[in-house]
Amino acid sequence: MTTPQRRSRATEAFYGRRKGKSLKAPQAEALSALLPVLKLDLSSPPPDPLAALWPVPVSSTRLEIGFGGGEHLLHRARNAPDTGFIGVEPFINSMAKLLAGVENEGLQNIRLYDDDATRVLDWLPDACLDHIDLLYPDPWPKKKHWKRRFVSRLNLDRFARVLKPGGRFCFASDIDTYVNWTLNHIAAHPGFEWTARKASDWREPWEGWPGTRYEAKAIREGRTPCYLEFERLG
Repeated sequence: MTTPQRRSRATEAFYGRRKGKSLKAPQAEALSALLPVLKLDLSSPPPDPLAALWPVPVSSTRLEIGFGGGEHLLHRARNAPDTGFIGVEPFINSMAKLLAGVENEGLQNIRLYDDDATRVLDWLPDACLDHIDLLYPDPWPKKKHWKRRFVSRLNLDRFARVLKPGGRFCFASDIDTYVNWTLNHIAAHPGFEWTARKASDWREPWEGWPGTRYEAKAIREGRTPCYLEFERLG
């Protein structure tokens, strides 16, 4: 059930189910053992420097909002051990699956949060992130629900505050209306610039892109993914 506090952030936060089918035993064990260790404690101020969040040295920081099955986050963390990753995902089954992967691979450069991403954004210090990923977010296809889309002026303000000058915000979707929605919001925001200079810049995925199951499903069903990258000005 959605709590009153979650409902109060209706135009900013994630919506949808919190839990699906029963967890497999290894996933349930990883959830109970690892999440308390890796979960951000938002009741305390963030460390200074933020790099102290991770038990290994990191030279850059990256936030993924709504990591779904975790394929992208695990791939990036595996291939960039000197980057500190924060993954946010309120769906318990997805969190449990990712934690099982973290445990199996012994990754130490991931921290997690299992609720509203806007709380993490409001907790983070100014100009602390190098990169934000928002990949295949819930498109809320009905027009009356568009206000629930995560891309909004308020959340772009949040992104602009926590990204370093020159930092990147990457957005992927297979829903044309959400792609156009995002481009229109970026065009109206003074803190960001779309980096595309040619068609392949939004038609082809980013370097090192591992693909996701949602993306594969979209392609099977005849939808074309779009990959947008924006630079934080300043």
